[in-house]
Amino acid sequence: MFDSRFLTGALPLLFLILAASGAAAQDLKSPNGRLSLTFALTADGEPTYELSFAGRPVIRRSKLGLVLKDRPPLTSALVAADVKETAKDETWETVWGEERRVRNNYRELAVTLEQRAAAAGAQKTTVVVRFRLFDDGLGFRYEFPGQEALRHFTVTDERTEFRLAGDHKAFWIPGDFDTNEYFYSTTRLSEVDAERGKQSQEISTRTFFSANLVQTPLMMKTDDGLYVNIHEAALVDYPAMLLAVDKPAHALTSALAPDPIGNKAYLQAPARTPWRTVVVSDRAADILASRLILNLNEPSKLADVSWIRPMKYVGIWWEMHVGKATWNYADNVTVRLGETDWNSLKPNGKHGATTANTKRYIDFAARHGFQGVLVEGWNVGWEDWFGNYKEEVFDFVTPYPDFNVEELHAYAASKGVKLIMHHETSSSVTNYERRMDEAYQFMKRHGYDAVKTGYVGRIIPRGEWHDGQWMVN
Repeated sequence: MFDSRFLTGALPLLFLILAASGAAAQDLKSPNGRLSLTFALTADGEPTYELSFAGRPVIRRSKLGLVLKDRPPLTSALVAADVKETAKDETWETVWGEERRVRNNYRELAVTLEQRAAAAGAQKTTVVVRFRLFDDGLGFRYEFPGQEALRHFTVTDERTEFRLAGDHKAFWIPGDFDTNEYFYSTTRLSEVDAERGKQSQEISTRTFFSANLVQTPLMMKTDDGLYVNIHEAALVDYPAMLLAVDKPAHALTSALAPDPIGNKAYLQAPARTPWRTVVVSDRAADILASRLILNLNEPSKLADVSWIRPMKYVGIWWEMHVGKATWNYADNVTVRLGETDWNSLKPNGKHGATTANTKRYIDFAARHGFQGVLVEGWNVGWEDWFGNYKEEVFDFVTPYPDFNVEELHAYAASKGVKLIMHHETSSSVTNYERRMDEAYQFMKRHGYDAVKTGYVGRIIPRGEWHDGQWMVN
């Protein structure tokens, strides 16, 4: 998949043993020289970084670090045991997207930090902070090499800061570990009020955490015309990052979704966090055009990607949102999987996923060049799960009486249109995982090779959040 055109060798290795009282600053410039990064340790051994764009401050000196359970925090009392600087310039080919070829051009600084001291007989914990500086922004993450002092460990907090250069205009939504479906507000950072921002929203599952918590990506504009976007990349085996706003300081701090007992992440070395990203430009369009996050995501591990094909599709779902039809077949029914006699129920007359209605959509798709039809509400169980926090809701293989799977399979094939499966897990994720094999076998038997999954509702196992490590995985 990769076509390396401009791969450079590593720059000369810098190996530095730095005094415990602090560290000489390490500077890094982007390939075109416009962005500048400075890393330094304070006299207390606190790791910090700064970022500027063409001489204009973007991120003022900000602290880095993680807090681990039952271990000294990796926020201070650290020394730099090793510093490496490298560079890469390559071009790679995408599977699909807006551009076929993407350039990945950056300078990298990897700083190996270790604790100044450890208890008698104990080994020091080592963490690497890796920075990649592109022409359009910065990515950095924490890495834990394999080490005797750290095998299985628990992250209880992340202390990544983004201390901004002013009270920027911000385009934000309230921070909520269960949803991103809020309307955006545009205010100064000092005016962020998530309590106000969450009012009058038609969102099924939401939880208010703090008036100062906002979602990523967070888009901002400075008074002198810089555009700054803070987000993350390669979110794998870790909670999603929200941001806590310190209004007087114009500063942001990472905020991670906890698990039911308050921990943030369970890791096993070697391990690494997602990249924290800062995209910056003096042109708004550059933020949208940036490929920084795409470049920081891991390359595809699939040798054969020929089966991945984008398509245009229509579907039975929007008419339910506007009240013209319903997902459920009957009204006022208490559902018990495997026990309810669906043929004996009185239909409500508004069910959207009927054989006749689906054929109408298939005809429309064939007539107007759409390759697929997505159907929501075809399977039994929609009657009483919503808001009831039920564990066993759907089996993903039993259609309602008015939805003929085999007839629609043949009809869609005759029209050259694919049917797209819909699995609403109802956020009963453990139930879905138990039934996935049978559900996918059902799909293959009936001509479905694509599926849309949904996670509406409060997560089961109870106490998990949509943005937590367990749900990310």
